[in-house]
Amino acid sequence: MSEISHFFQALDILNISQGLSYQENQFGNKILMYSQENDFPDTEGMDIAIIGVCEDRRSYNNSGSAAAPDEVRKFLYKLFPGSYPSKIVDLGNIQPGFEVDDTYYALTETVEFLMKKNIIPFIIGGSQDLTFAQFKGYEKLEQTINIVTIDPVFDLGNPEENISSESYLGKIILYQPNFLFNYSNIGYQTYLVDQSSLVMMNKLYFDAYRLGEIRDNIQEAEPIIRHADMLSLDVSSIKHADAPAHTNASPNGFYAEEACQMMRYAGMNDKLTSVGIYEINPVFDTQGKTAHLAAQMCWCFIDGFYNRKKDFPTRTSADYTRFHVFLQDNKYEINFYKSNKSDRWWMEVPYPSHEKLKFERHTLIPCSYKDYEIACKDEIPDRWWQTYQKLS
Repeated sequence: MSEISHFFQALDILNISQGLSYQENQFGNKILMYSQENDFPDTEGMDIAIIGVCEDRRSYNNSGSAAAPDEVRKFLYKLFPGSYPSKIVDLGNIQPGFEVDDTYYALTETVEFLMKKNIIPFIIGGSQDLTFAQFKGYEKLEQTINIVTIDPVFDLGNPEENISSESYLGKIILYQPNFLFNYSNIGYQTYLVDQSSLVMMNKLYFDAYRLGEIRDNIQEAEPIIRHADMLSLDVSSIKHADAPAHTNASPNGFYAEEACQMMRYAGMNDKLTSVGIYEINPVFDTQGKTAHLAAQMCWCFIDGFYNRKKDFPTRTSADYTRFHVFLQDNKYEINFYKSNKSDRWWMEVPYPSHEKLKFERHTLIPCSYKDYEIACKDEIPDRWWQTYQKLS
């Protein structure tokens, strides 16, 4: 019996399948699951573990998201995987603890347990404050990490108040010991964000990308997501017409296909080790539209994972084309690396010797061809400069 099994409740497969039998190649027959008929599944050799977390007591005006995991499974299990041998396990649902902190503890322990086994936790919430518990799963790994959220707001909240779905990020930033290296927000909507929060983001050298900026070219989200160790998506980042299952859903946001594309980018990210989709509230869903979309987003992540290129640069490999760019009368030199396997780009940031090895894993940062073009015009790319400031 696994050391995390006591956190989970078995799935009611009859309810999820709605009494129907799955076809041979549907996920419902391909995913190893913790059902009422079976013992807790063996995670050995698995690649991805699906985790439902039925907790929403600290949601902001979105009570009901605790019921989302099984609603998403109703659609996920009907999907067909691509042409790859998938090794996916569904561990069932973490039920609300006596206190919310008990639920956080269960999720943190589960995330840590799975990552140590090189299994990616795919979390279906529940409210987005669970991102804090997802983050704490990294605490004992003894490395600094990068977080990316896809969210219309920053969720900084008031540091004096209890953690909630609109204040979890502030708690992460202030958490000690500090193991957060970088935070990136994708898709913030300016009219929903206090300008003082943007000032704070800049002071911390964090990245924030407006909805319009990313929607103008969704491919620019790829290097941002490729920099992440963990990803958290608030379903309210998707426009109401495509994902109505949220009290605070906005008429503006990402389109469904853009959300799926970003989840595929996440799956293809060689360094990403956990992902969560939060804030789906079945009470406000329309014919299961949002749950269905979340299932397809999960499918896109899985498809991306099984198409990983494993091409993170080693600086000396012949599998990369290296470009040197000198800027501002040779004051700065940027080395760019282009993968011959995937055509993806990285750029190198000088590493101060006094930092020893603490931040070495952050000195090669994902970028796009656009960043190379900017450098060739004698301009410093924003993401290079922000990382340079952090390391200096």
